[in-house]
Amino acid sequence: MKDPIVEEVRRHRMEHTRKFGGDLAAICADLQSVQRSSGHEVVRLAPRKVKPTRARSRRADTRG
Repeated sequence: MKDPIVEEVRRHRMEHTRKFGGDLAAICADLQSVQRSSGHEVVRLAPRKVKPTRARSRRADTRG
């Protein structure tokens, strides 16, 4: 089953990609320009720190 919203997003993405000939730097520059002109504040959050997990000991299986 195809989701019409997903299909629409993909169609717009492909049109945008074709507009810039697949040049990723140009695509990113365009998106950043749109972002700046939107008037909305751009928030950049610091990356989350991953909590270390306790390593489980690897005991040899003594069943046999």
